[in-house]
Amino acid sequence: MTSPGHHLAVAHEQCSRLKQLLEEEFEALRGRNLDVFEKLQPVKSALLSALAEAAESHQTRLSQTTVEPAELLAWDQFRLAMLECRDLHRRNEILILRKRDAIEGALQALVGNREPTASVDVYDRLGRVSRTGRRNSFLQA
Repeated sequence: MTSPGHHLAVAHEQCSRLKQLLEEEFEALRGRNLDVFEKLQPVKSALLSALAEAAESHQTRLSQTTVEPAELLAWDQFRLAMLECRDLHRRNEILILRKRDAIEGALQALVGNREPTASVDVYDRLGRVSRTGRRNSFLQA
């Protein structure tokens, strides 16, 4: 039978791997390398599942028995490492959302916004700024 400290050490190693993976994910997103990003997702999902299971198991153990101070310290270090992972994940999420917003804005500019009150500035063939709203009005006339 393995000790609770061993399980926590394994979970801490998985957490370190998750941090590394989140950094790789960020670099893939920043470099627009979607193939690498997609390949990282199943690994990240498996790590998150294993970490959730380990945390739940350890929380149950903490609530049912008395735990030595060294184990509590190790648990606190693990929790801090997981908070770092959460922050890295949020950073990646923000990058994804910004890129998605930029793409949506570009698509709206290219397609032309159908809302009458919206005005998006785009350049015409001569390099002058033209409003898509005015263009739509011209086409309607």
